Amino acid sequence: MPNNTSSAVETGANRTPRRRRETQTYRTWRQFRRHRTGLFGLSIIFTLMLIAVSAPLIAGNQPIACHFDGQWHFPALVDVANKIPFLSFVLNKSKPFRFAGFDAKTAVGDDESAIWPVVRYGPLETTSDGLARPSREHWLGTDEVGRDLLARLVHGAVVSVKVGVVSMGIAAVLGVLLGGAAGYFGGWTDALISRLIEVVMCFPVFFLILSIMVWIEPDINNVMVVIGLTRWTGIARYTRAEFLRLKSQDFVAAAVVSGAGPLRIMLRHLLPNAMSPLWGTIAFGMAQAVLTEAGLSWLGFGVQWPEPSWGNLLRSAFEHRGVAPAMIAGPSVAILLTVLAYNLVGDALRDATDPKRAATP
Repeated sequence: MPNNTSSAVETGANRTPRRRRETQTYRTWRQFRRHRTGLFGLSIIFTLMLIAVSAPLIAGNQPIACHFDGQWHFPALVDVANKIPFLSFVLNKSKPFRFAGFDAKTAVGDDESAIWPVVRYGPLETTSDGLARPSREHWLGTDEVGRDLLARLVHGAVVSVKVGVVSMGIAAVLGVLLGGAAGYFGGWTDALISRLIEVVMCFPVFFLILSIMVWIEPDINNVMVVIGLTRWTGIARYTRAEFLRLKSQDFVAAAVVSGAGPLRIMLRHLLPNAMSPLWGTIAFGMAQAVLTEAGLSWLGFGVQWPEPSWGNLLRSAFEHRGVAPAMIAGPSVAILLTVLAYNLVGDALRDATDPKRAATP
């Protein structure tokens, strides 16, 4: 006689849904979502990146789309597409919008078939209204030579996003490589790299960057490289500490017994488990990079005039604060919100990736 009770139990067991195994990335995101301030900061960062990518669609003196000389043209969209690496080699503006002397405003005018950016001024376009107050034509006013401040503020976001991402990308690569080598190999390798970290940390970072920038050409690319080469020490210290803690774990011993080499163990086993304290450090470093670039541009060692940067916009506003005090508001608020957003995200990531601070589900 068949055992119906046993069959029913087996059938019920088979129908019990299995809990899906969570990845480290999903667990981090689940913990991160509990931080409202972190989500607020992340929304500001996403908005800033969206503004930076779509800057020609927000502020520019060329239409987004227009019907001109019997053809459709999309000059502002092409400018956005050219931000993608190597796409500029195959995608160019159509004639005559590619020519520097072509005035699209006069040629196209207020044609109903033309779609213009919200701010119809380019970041380098001058007008006869120098130091104008905020108005319907110029929402934030103009600078001393008549350039629209809102257009320059929008295009200045490109610099801040680029500096934060590229400079901390360089710092993260250097910090992880040097800190990981010091923590895993130990011995004279650890001693040599640790002394190098201590030497770099002895110098005030901003003055170290200034002393380097004196000898090279002031340029945004040089600024990003210099910031990256001087901001890696904190990431290296955290990586070294995590590698020292993890290399004595059983999963590392199992990898060694299975014949895995040092490089595979470091990249495949140690690094994914050592990333917990690094994300917050990188976010904090992005905030410091934005402040550093603004300070260098203020002093004339960063983005050079007339190219827009929040630092040189703030410098220009400071020089004309007596006659146009409204110029100070735009770049000041932009720098404040960006630095605050990165710090909020850094705090939330630090809590979300730390098992001692993360709340249990």
